[in-house]
Amino acid sequence: QLQMGESVGGLVQAGGSLRLSCGAVGSIFAISVWYRYLQAPGKPLQLVASIWSSNATRYQESVKGRFTISRDSAVHTVYLQMNSLRPEDTAVYYCNANINGRDCWGRGTQVTVSS
Repeated sequence: QLQMGESVGGLVQAGGSLRLSCGAVGSIFAISVWYRYLQAPGKPLQLVASIWSSNATRYQESVKGRFTISRDSAVHTVYLQMNSLRPEDTAVYYCNANINGRDCWGRGTQVTVSS
């Protein structure tokens, strides 16, 4: 059985930094891609960043230069380093990955950026 565990988010002041992590446990043969999404209050889910098994990455325009996604394949974990945080980054952040050909989701973690 596959499970995804996410680190706790938190409250940070504008301009601050936070690192989120998300790990997968279980019988894992391959993780082809990790995604990090966010959902701001009253808004739809948005794709923030992606990282493939090749370590290629892609970012939403609004986070380019501020957020960095990385992965540690040895421990099946993805990281999202968030710098220069803005109040508009406030959201629930979700982890998603294609593991063994299956779409797997974390439960989400709240990030609040105060002005």
